[in-house]
Amino acid sequence: MDQIKQQIEALREELNRHNYNYYVLSTPTISDFEFDEKLKKLSDLEIQYPEYFDVNSPTQRVGSDINKSFKQVLHKYPMLSLGNTYTESEVTDFYNRVQKGLNDDFEIVCELKYDGTSISLTYIDGKLTQAVTRGDGVQGDDVTANVRTIRSVPLRLQGNDYPDEFEIRGEILMPWSVFDKLNKERAEQEEILFANPRNAGSGTLKQQDPKIVASRKLDSYLYYMLGENLPSDGHYENLMKAKEWGFKISDATKKCKTLDEIFEYIKYWDIERKNLPVATDGIVLKVNSLTQQRNLGYTSKFPRWAIAFKFQAEKAVTTLESVTYQVGRTGAVTPVANLTPVKLSGTTVKRASLYNEDYINQLDLHINDQVYVEKGGEIIPKITGVDISKRGIFDEKVEFTKECPECGTSLVKDEGEAIYYCPNDLSCPPQLKGRIEHFCTRKAMNISCGPETVEHLYNARLISNVSDLYTLKWQDVSRLERWAEKSAKNLIDSIHASVSVPYPRVLFALGIRYVGETVAKKLALAFPSIDMLMAAGVEDLVQVDEIGERIAQSIVKYFGESANVELVNRLKGFGIQFELSEDIISQRTDKLQGLSIVISGTFEKHSRDEYKVMIEQNGGKNSGSISAKTSYVLAGDNMGPAKLEKAQNLGITILNEDEFLEMIK
Repeated sequence: MDQIKQQIEALREELNRHNYNYYVLSTPTISDFEFDEKLKKLSDLEIQYPEYFDVNSPTQRVGSDINKSFKQVLHKYPMLSLGNTYTESEVTDFYNRVQKGLNDDFEIVCELKYDGTSISLTYIDGKLTQAVTRGDGVQGDDVTANVRTIRSVPLRLQGNDYPDEFEIRGEILMPWSVFDKLNKERAEQEEILFANPRNAGSGTLKQQDPKIVASRKLDSYLYYMLGENLPSDGHYENLMKAKEWGFKISDATKKCKTLDEIFEYIKYWDIERKNLPVATDGIVLKVNSLTQQRNLGYTSKFPRWAIAFKFQAEKAVTTLESVTYQVGRTGAVTPVANLTPVKLSGTTVKRASLYNEDYINQLDLHINDQVYVEKGGEIIPKITGVDISKRGIFDEKVEFTKECPECGTSLVKDEGEAIYYCPNDLSCPPQLKGRIEHFCTRKAMNISCGPETVEHLYNARLISNVSDLYTLKWQDVSRLERWAEKSAKNLIDSIHASVSVPYPRVLFALGIRYVGETVAKKLALAFPSIDMLMAAGVEDLVQVDEIGERIAQSIVKYFGESANVELVNRLKGFGIQFELSEDIISQRTDKLQGLSIVISGTFEKHSRDEYKVMIEQNGGKNSGSISAKTSYVLAGDNMGPAKLEKAQNLGITILNEDEFLEMIK
């Protein structure tokens, strides 16, 4: 057995080393295939010998799907923010204050200020034991399970000269490449885009499911160490030692002795930062000596030994030439500013989003206005202001269009919403094409038919709605310009294969407004066939967990259109799956029929999402809050004290995991 343990430990050590080479040094020494083979071998051994389980094993990087409510943790050392400066004269003032306060020689460490989520990592005996967000500086959220999925964060340290216990702080970031891909996917689903990688990364880190966090490929940069027995009195020297232990420390970190060196560093990175794979918004200056840091101390808000120099957001002034409007698959109409081309952050900007009518009115836009353009989060161009002094007296005010730019139908706007819609969903071309594109996406029907192909087939009048895909013949497609016989057959094969896509994904593929992947799964469980769903009214729909009035009305409206019912019936004729599979249906019971159950706390045997599915499969309803209508509370560890007190006051029965599982046995 000792031999098995040694084999497992050796594999873990080897995989940790390869992980470090790939994600920190960016110099892999084996192929992805070889890495995956070794990881599978380790995983198999850990399953076979569960007594050797280790939460810091490389196999745990993918994340568990057992949800953990984030508990608040007090910081051992408060996480203070830094004072901001924006000019060289303010940097000079900081330098002079340090010089006066110390009256001794000192060094300044210059670091890039990464625009992410602040994190504090605690290591005991070389193992990651806790990861806590900044929070309010005094306490933050324990996000250890999520941080374990970030491959540039070491789970075990290299070497053996690290302190028994210490903290290291830094930023968790979403790389530009991941951000772009994520926003592209959200745009395809007509979901609200993330404004910048910081917001996207922060939202990801707070996900309840670590598997989602793992899929987002977050990165980390560490920049400050705290503890009782640190290797050196020098902050810079400690970071270099941390790099040896396996932490990702920025190569841009530099020690400076003079103001001129500091300004040279700032000027270099003000330009060069645009080539970095992650977002930065400034420079951090820190006194290097920890002893000198303690001597300088703190103000009521900030440390006196550090300051942040913030880069100015790059702006440009250009002319608003016109405003055009784009129509999405759900009919949402988005205004776009067309600009005289201008250079901004290394790229030529010709267009900028205007979001909605309210945004246009706030800016009081006129055609030919001289407008200020910035890149929100350094990537999404947006108009931030207007130089009214340059406006001509005859310049026309921008008025939001009242008609669809594609089909001429009068636009509508739901009460309480900012977005206008074209209601002509049956014959408005971009809506028709957009719905076909959505239907074909990987998360829906997974048909090899991207936007260009849809455009080509639509213009050739081979398709006008999604059901037409199933009448296509490869001979018809191969006759089109730029189509070869092989690519035509590949398209038809993927269409034929899509008939096996399960009902929840088909429901999502229909493109009903507000029905995303998660909502589609919940609807499919509650209404196991499309016929049951089509017959449901608003009152029936809102009984389903997380289905509100707006979603319910949208579903009823969709199936109230005879053309949509006809479309579903036609798809049925082609063999599309519009019912839950027998094995899922066979698991459904009415054991919890009429019962409203609240889930609270953390669980060992199943995840919160799995318990929600069990409740729905057994006829019950998930509820988010305790009230007099609550039948039971399914309680795990760390149930909120307020919820517990409320349940007790109302006399509601509290079930543990075993009691609940016995109830539905």
